Order: sequence, then structure tokens, then C-alpha cells
Amino acid sequence: MSDTSSASRRDSHRDDNSDSSVFTSMTVSFLQELPSYRSLVRRRATILGRDKSGGTLLKPASSENRSYLEAGRSEKEHLGSQSIRKYALNISEKRRLREIQEAQVKYLSEWDQWKQYSTKSWKRFIEEAKELASHLELWKNDIRSIEGKFGTGIQSYFSFLRFLVILNLVIFIIIFLFILLPIILTKYKITDSTFLIVPSNEVDMRCKVYPMNSTGLIYFYTYMIDLLSGTGFLEWTSLFYGHYTVDGVKFKNFTYDLPLAYLLSTVAYLALSLLWIVKRSVEGFKQNLVRSEEQYQSYCNKIFAGWDFCITDETTAKLKHSSIQYELKTDLVEERIRLKVAQRTPEETLRIYSLRMLLNAIVITVLAACFYAIYEATIFSQEHMKKEINKMIFGENLLILYLPSIVITLANFITPIIFSKIIHYEDYSPAFEIRLTLLRCVFMRLATICALVFTLGSKITFCDNEDCRVCGYNHKLYPCWENQFGQEMYKLTIFDLIINLAVTVFVEFPRKLLVTYCSSWKLIRYWGQQEFGIPDNVLGIVYAQTICWIGSFFSPLLPAIATVKFIIIFYVKEDYGRDS
Repeated sequence: MSDTSSASRRDSHRDDNSDSSVFTSMTVSFLQELPSYRSLVRRRATILGRDKSGGTLLKPASSENRSYLEAGRSEKEHLGSQSIRKYALNISEKRRLREIQEAQVKYLSEWDQWKQYSTKSWKRFIEEAKELASHLELWKNDIRSIEGKFGTGIQSYFSFLRFLVILNLVIFIIIFLFILLPIILTKYKITDSTFLIVPSNEVDMRCKVYPMNSTGLIYFYTYMIDLLSGTGFLEWTSLFYGHYTVDGVKFKNFTYDLPLAYLLSTVAYLALSLLWIVKRSVEGFKQNLVRSEEQYQSYCNKIFAGWDFCITDETTAKLKHSSIQYELKTDLVEERIRLKVAQRTPEETLRIYSLRMLLNAIVITVLAACFYAIYEATIFSQEHMKKEINKMIFGENLLILYLPSIVITLANFITPIIFSKIIHYEDYSPAFEIRLTLLRCVFMRLATICALVFTLGSKITFCDNEDCRVCGYNHKLYPCWENQFGQEMYKLTIFDLIINLAVTVFVEFPRKLLVTYCSSWKLIRYWGQQEFGIPDNVLGIVYAQTICWIGSFFSPLLPAIATVKFIIIFYVKEDYGRDS
């Protein structure tokens, strides 16, 4: 009886051991399927393959750590620019690898020892320089605070805004060093330099006549209008193209070709902007490439890894919950639409494509109406702004000067609302709806600027007399047509800043107060908390930067104005976000 019971206990114990071993093997096999483990296996296999082809130099004492140490040694040979801390090894293996590397130093030649010491010193210097530069980073603590309260999405907007501030500041430094500084040194006699007069023929002199406005009784509000529109006293400053001459600057030992410097500086900062933006885009493309995933992985990542642990604010956490729920609903809707498209009959396909053609015709009509409104507003403004300022009241004159900017701003505000309503009837997937709406909005914002430039160019080149045909443009109405382009871009920049401040102060801030202190009202509760629309805000600063790029040739100081503008927008948006 006892033998039977002991045998049964041994069998049960054996079964328990087998179950535990099975469970352990299942756990280990599950862990081995993780992406991090599979990546480590592939990496070690590659390193060991290189070791076999190149030979083994290091001979560790313990056999169980041989493969790890060989992998670390081989990686040290092939990736010498990386430190040991970046290896995929545990602490004990890294310590053993470091001890072996230090032991091998005494067998190296003096030249190799000096070279290794120099490499380590240089790496240490680079790391310390990067650490020092990180402390000098613009708005570092502010952006970290925004990330900690509102998450990485809103933080990316402020990081992009900081990038544009630095970019415009660099552009202004280039313009200042190569264009403004030689003129300052010449005009104020800081150095021994003079203007070198360039000879020109009679036709050129006739087309270069630029009469100044007659002085006399000036109304007090004229200076305010000049400040907001770039006319009057600002027209003769270094803010606009007309201030700069074709004359070179002759210093004591050499002649500085100012027109050539003006052109090359423009090419330089535009090329710098392009390369800098491409660099940032490539970094974002690499991140998106790493995050590329299948549909099943997308669901898993949203459910198990979709939360942003940087968020600490309760309201932002609720918005993040809603965002994740919306993404999951969107994925389910897309699956439903795929099934619907697969089951669609030829009659339904013909109907939906006909409807899309009709709706796209409506979109084109809306765009054409906006362009025509911009054209008429620009023509009306150009025809009436040539009148004497003192014959019109302040408000009327300012309204006429800013009429194209007002129409463009209204078009950029109204058309996204129309596009978002139309897109719902085109029967696209939610993700494609967002992309198509953004594409239409981007095209609208950029096309409005092009419409303004085209209208202004057609007005300037319209000729009705002999002098106009000789000069190639309407010299009578536009003695310096480049200034006119610069003034329009200047007005767009100033008006965009005014609109941003007005919307934040008079719309978003009162709404926040009502939601915070009057949340018991049903209407206010239905209205809800103001959300930070990242796509709309990003489109806004991209639109502002496009204006800066277009107008910087005709208004060289426009990048400096854009820098101040973006700084103001940063602090206004940040203060609004802190109180949200």
C-alpha cells in the first residue's frame, strides 16, 4: 500500500514537473517571439558571422560568456564609434568586455595607444559639448512642460514653431551680414568705404525715377497706417527692396558687389531652408518607417501601448481617452467601408463616382470664387490706395489697404468648413477624408498667395503709355514695383499676427473661462472644452512661413519680423495652454 502511494506521489510529482517545464518552455518560447529578442538574436548572429570570417582574437576564460564577449569584441572592431554601453549585453558581460579591452591595451603599440586615447578624448569632448548645447536649447524647459501636461502631439507643434524661429533668425543673420552690414559701414562712415556709382543709360535712368512723397501737413494717424501697411516713412528704410541701390560698395582695398551679394544671399538662405526641412523630413520619415505595422499590430499598439505617459493633466487625459477611442472607431469604420466597397454593385459604383465628380466640381467652384474675390479685392485696393491719404478717414483707408489680406483670411477660414462638410458625402474612409481635406486646405492657403501675386503682377505690368512700354511695367503708378510686392507680403504677415492674437484673446480665452466657471449650464457643457487643433495650427504657421519666403526677396527684413511674430505666437499659445 505504501509502495503504491509512494509511486503515485512520484508520478504526480513527475507530472507536476513536466507541467511546470511545459509552462516554462511555453513562457520562454513566448518571450523569444518578442521583437526585441528576435532583433538581438539577428544582431548577434550577424556579429558572430563576421567573427568567423575575420578570425577571433579574444579568448575569454569562461565558455558560457565566449559568444557574448566575441560579439562585443567584434562590434568594437566594426563599430568603433559606439561605446560599450550601447551594446545589447548585460552588465556583467559589459564589465568583462571592458576588462579584456583594458588588458589588451598594453599589447598595443604607442601609436595605437595614442590613437585610442585621442579617440576616447574626442568622444568625451563631443559628449560634453552636446550636453552643454542642450542647456542652451531654446525653450527647452517650456516645451518639456508642455509635453508633460499635454503629450507629445502638442509638443511637436511647439517644437516645429521653435524650428521656424531658429530658421528665420539664421536667415536674418545671413541678410544682415552680407547686405545690411556693408550699407551701414558705408552710410555711417564706420570704415573707410564709399558707394561705387554704376553708370547707366538714359532709359535706365528714366525708369529709375522714384519720386518721394511731398511733405506737408500729415495727419496723426498717417504714421499708424504707415506702420501697419509699410507705406510712407517705412518705404524708404531698409525694410524694402527700393532702399537698396545697384551701386557697389568700395572699401579701402576691394570693391564689394552689393547687387550680387543680394542675389547670392537670397539663393543661400532659400537653399539652407530647403536642406534643413529635408533633413527634418527624413528624420520623421525614418520614424514612420520604423513604426510601419500591420492592421493587427495597429490594434494591439493602440490598446496596449497607445497611452502617452507624459500626460499629467486631467482634461488632457480625457481628451487622450477620446482620441484613442476615436482611432479605434475609425479603424472599425474603415474595415466596414472595405467590406462595403468589396460588395458594391456596378450601379452603386457608378452612382458614387458620379456624386464625387459633382462634389469635386463644387470644390473647384468654391476655389474659383475665392480666387476671383481675391482678384477683385486686390484690383480695388490698388486703384484706391493711390489716392491722397488725408482725403479718407482712418478706418476706411486702413480697410482698403488691408482688403486683400482680409479676403484671403476669410477664404482660408471659410473654405475648410465647406470642405469638411462636402467630404462626408463622398463616401471615403475616415483616414482618407482627413488626408484629402488637409490637401485641399493646403492647396487653398498656398493658392491664395499665388492668386494675390498673379493679380498684383498683372496690375503692375499693364501698360497704356510709351513710358510703360519702355520700362516694361507701369512706372507711373508703381515707380518701384518690388516695394509693392514687399508691402503686400508685409501686410499679410502683420494681419496674420493680428488675427492669431484676436482669435486667442477674444474667442478661445472667453470660451475657456465659460467652460471652467459655467460648466453647470447645459449649453456651455454641450459647447465643450476648446481643443488644440494641431493640423489647423500647423497649417497656420506653414502659411505664415510661406509668406516669409515669398516676401523676403522684396522685403529683406521680413524674416526678422517673422521671428518676432513666431515668438509672440509661442508665448500666447503657451500661456493659453498653461491655463487650459
